[in-house]
Amino acid sequence: MIAAVDINVTKVEHSKLNDLSLENIPFGKYFSDHMLEADYENGEWKNVEIKPYQPLVIEPSLMALHYGQSIFEGIKAYKDADGNAVVFRPYDNFKRFNISAERMCMPAVPEEVFIEGMKQLIELDKNWIPNKKDHSLYIRPLMFATDNMIGVKPSDSYKFLIMLSPTGPYYSEPMKIYVEEKYTRAAPGGVGYAKNAGNYAGSMIAAREAKKLGYDQVLWTDAFEHKWLQEVGMMNVVFIINNVAVTPSLEEGTILNGVTRDSIITLLKEKGIKVEERRINVDELIDAYKKGLFTEAFGTGTAATVALIKELRYKDEIMKLDLTKATTAIALKNRLDDIRYGKADDKFDWLFKI
Repeated sequence: MIAAVDINVTKVEHSKLNDLSLENIPFGKYFSDHMLEADYENGEWKNVEIKPYQPLVIEPSLMALHYGQSIFEGIKAYKDADGNAVVFRPYDNFKRFNISAERMCMPAVPEEVFIEGMKQLIELDKNWIPNKKDHSLYIRPLMFATDNMIGVKPSDSYKFLIMLSPTGPYYSEPMKIYVEEKYTRAAPGGVGYAKNAGNYAGSMIAAREAKKLGYDQVLWTDAFEHKWLQEVGMMNVVFIINNVAVTPSLEEGTILNGVTRDSIITLLKEKGIKVEERRINVDELIDAYKKGLFTEAFGTGTAATVALIKELRYKDEIMKLDLTKATTAIALKNRLDDIRYGKADDKFDWLFKI
């Protein structure tokens, strides 16, 4: 049972939905009528409120702007077959959010603010959930430091927000991926497992340079040899090699413990496909490709769900994958969609009903 929390609610007078169509909506461009806001001051959470989506007023000395104490999560809400609003595995994101908070020296957000606040916000804006295949309501919880001073230390005050964004597909086409050898996303002892803003800022230059070469994203490698595979862009990655699903291990702390990743592993096992969570070297991938054993690759994440990979390039080696053989990835995406949209039994208890 979630503890009671007093959430003040101020509703908009005029919904933006009256002037916006949710058909063919791009990812992350539009936001719903309301947002949740809460403040952490003097060791406690206070001022929890749901109010019209609006700009924030901040000072130039805001510590988050200078020292990067900022974390977030990505969750999705759907409409099931009966038109009810459901959220996919929010408690897993709630737990991961607070793991990120601990790593970044930030306070934990209590369940009654995160989960109950999210529930009340979606209840208010549930009409913003698109009722269309591959569409959903993206939920973005966010926390950042709010002390107004310049000094390298953990802030004493923080702001927590939840905003909602109706969205369509993140990647609409299969991806061409460049195996990154120069830039590093994460190293052991770093913050690779935390969903902090700096991880994403630091990844942009590699993605930009890959796009100049005609690729959509990069496959990150380790910081020392640039051989051991980690994530693809902002997603976890899975390779089908000799009918076995291989995905990089979480043990070194360089990879985000993806909720979609965990869901895909569960569904792979349901299908009777062997799963190996382990270190995998790019040379092993190339060798398997040349032997005809490497047949599929795909990214997994909240935004993209399952994103097919059609080509990988490492140095002068180009691995082109036959998408007609991508039966595993497509079956997994369809199975996950059927659960999320209420077309199949939620036997794993993944859906949180609003």
